[in-house]
Order: sequence, then structure tokens, then C-alpha cells
Amino acid sequence: MSIWIGFILYAIGLLGYNGTLRRLGVSPYLAWITAMLVQILMLYGFAMTGWLTIGIHIVTYFGIGLALLWLGLSFFHKARLRFEGIHLFDFWMVGLGIATGQTLWHSPLVHYDNFSHWAVMVKFMVFTGRLPGASDHLISFTSYPPATALFITQFAHWVGFSDGAMLVAQFILIWGAAYAIFAGLRDRSRALTSFALCFTLAISFVFDVAIRLNNLLVDYVLPILTIAALIGIFIYRKHPLLLSAHVIIFISALLLVKNSATFFVIIIGTYFLYTLITNPLAMASTTYYSYSIWHYARIGNLAVCLVGMAR
Repeated sequence: MSIWIGFILYAIGLLGYNGTLRRLGVSPYLAWITAMLVQILMLYGFAMTGWLTIGIHIVTYFGIGLALLWLGLSFFHKARLRFEGIHLFDFWMVGLGIATGQTLWHSPLVHYDNFSHWAVMVKFMVFTGRLPGASDHLISFTSYPPATALFITQFAHWVGFSDGAMLVAQFILIWGAAYAIFAGLRDRSRALTSFALCFTLAISFVFDVAIRLNNLLVDYVLPILTIAALIGIFIYRKHPLLLSAHVIIFISALLLVKNSATFFVIIIGTYFLYTLITNPLAMASTTYYSYSIWHYARIGNLAVCLVGMAR
């Protein structure tokens, strides 16, 4: 399979999840990163049962099926999405994504030490189709959850394994979280406010020496996902079901990125509680939805663990 065919399949699958989430009420600016995190959680379930390669195909083809479904319905003028308009920051983000992606594709991967990158885990999963276990002595990632590695593995599975593919995959995740920040703008037609955010993102990308994009460290992924989570809480503060689902998805994904993400989860949880307190009318509904979603998530996680143990 050529790189472009694999990339097109992956992109269509991502579009399918994006369109589905938008039709469920997710903000168009948060839909990209939310779709990525949903796929990570789905892949984690397949990986825990030992069906990672099959899971990558199922998750991707399911997204392609969703994309074709929405395309067909739109052709018959049904379930169409509302056009959000094009703003100046959209052009900037697209330009940033293309320029950075092209640079990273031809960039070598920088390794700092054996435990600061996920490249070994990604290579292992791409060529073996499973998570590394205790018997795999070459890999010692017992304290490193595989969230970003699973996302990178899915991308590398379709476009081919290489340093550039891994770097671009991680940047796609960062780009989606960065784009979610613009959902917090009250008036997106204000060019000065938009470009102030763009300038801040550019500064964080270019001048941060400790956290560069030419490695697979998650030190930048954690805070940018946290910011996207906080933006979502602000956006969904009057929509209990969306708020509950958003918080659970982002907290679950963060805890699967790195164990130290607990600090960022506390920040999200604090703002979530503050939102509930300041919106008493939605508090009862949010509590009910959060408990229900968390209850079914625990049942699903238990089922996954039992199947994994059985295997």
C-alpha cells in the first residue's frame, strides 16, 4: 500500500468520527481532538484483548463507513452540518499544519534516553500487532501507558513505519488539541484576538527548547490536551450530557498518556466541579449523566480485562 493511499484511508476514517461527533453536538473545533481520543480509547480496548491489528482495521474502516454514511445522507439533503464559516485562524492553522507536517516528515527522530520516547513501543506494535508484555525484555514501559503510542501505531500502520510518520502522527494529535483552543473565542471574527492565540501557539512551538516536536516526548501533549479539556468544559457548561462525556473521554485519555497526568486530571476535575457549582440547574443532570457514563465505562473496562485475562 502506498503512503498516499494509506493516508487517505486514515484521513477519511478520521473525518467519519469527526462528522459523527459534530452531529451529536460536539463543537466543530473540539471534534478533531475528541475524535482522535475516542479512537485511542477504542484501540486500547482492542490492544488489551490482543487484537491490536484487527482493531486498527475495525476502528479505521468503521470511521470510513461513517464518512460514507454522512456523505450519502448529505447528498439527499439529510443530516447536513451547519457551515461554521471560515476565519483567519483557520488559514493559519491549515498553513501551520501543512508546513510543520512536511518538515517533520523529513526530520529524523531525536532520542534522549531509553524511557523518554515511545518509538521502540510503536515499532514493536507495528510489526508484532500487540502490546509489549512482561516477557518482552527489550521494552521496559511498565510505567508508561500506551495512549500516544497506539495513536501513532494506527497512523504508521497505514502510511508505513518511519521516523517522519511517527513525528507527523504525534503532531496531528497536538494540532487537533491546539485547534480546540479557538472554540473558546466568543467572537471569532475579531482578527486581533485570533492572531494573539496564533502567536502564542507559534511561540510555544518554536521557542520551547525543552519540548520539541522532533521527538516523542509527551511533555507537550499533556498540557495541550488539558487546555483542550478545559475549553470543552467551558463550551459545554450548559449541556450536561456533552459535558459529562467530554470530561470522561479527556480524563481517560490523559491517564492513558502518562501516569503523571494525574496532576492535569486534578486541574480538569477542579474546573469541572467549579462549573457544576456555578451552574446549579445543570448540576443534577450532569451528576446523573456522569455516573451513568462512568458506570458503563467501568463495565466495558472490566469486560476488556476479563477477555485479556482469558487470552
